[in-house]
Amino acid sequence: MKVSISRQLASKWTKTNALLSDPYIARHIPSSRLLNAENLRRMLSKYGMVVVKPVRGAGGIGVIKIERSGSSYRMSHKSHKNVYSGFNGLMRGLNTTRRKRSYLIQRGIQLATIDGRPIDYRVKYVKEKGSWTYRSMVGRVAKPGLFVTNLCRGGTLVTAAFGIRKSLSARLVGTKKREMRHLTKASTALLESRFPGIGQLGYDYGIDRKGHVWMLEVNTRPQ
Repeated sequence: MKVSISRQLASKWTKTNALLSDPYIARHIPSSRLLNAENLRRMLSKYGMVVVKPVRGAGGIGVIKIERSGSSYRMSHKSHKNVYSGFNGLMRGLNTTRRKRSYLIQRGIQLATIDGRPIDYRVKYVKEKGSWTYRSMVGRVAKPGLFVTNLCRGGTLVTAAFGIRKSLSARLVGTKKREMRHLTKASTALLESRFPGIGQLGYDYGIDRKGHVWMLEVNTRPQ
């Protein structure tokens, strides 16, 4: 039996820009910029917290959280946390950590939590016999002390319903699951029109403490 090969799109920046062209989807994508000192300074000034991640990468590898408090900056990477007294020190620390790889900056989202641990959601959507179908929708709770939820980084798998109920409210379970499915369907139609040949997608969603659904990332080779 011949297995069809699904098209891969490694660049998060390419996928983000395609999705931003739709006003409905754009409302659910955190503000994003390519990493340079000026963009980082501006976004930290505006949002106070950002996440920087490799343009190409998966599994939460290389993802860094940066928080600003007055003139000091706190950088979290894996289980390491460093505090810098000024922006120049932050940039030196960041450049050492990222090792010349291309990164993008994403507005930090204050995710809803379970026992203080952030939770996000993975929706796997695959094309089978010419039709797209939902393969799974699950929640992932970060390992204590970490901000990334990836299972390969010690995250805990829960049902989406359990995650929404425990981190927000039981009455929001149906609504938020429908929102994620609707965003997945609309985004897939757009991506497939731009990049013919994709056949499997993994959407990472976060829900903030006010209940707004954010699309954090889309993977063409979901684990």
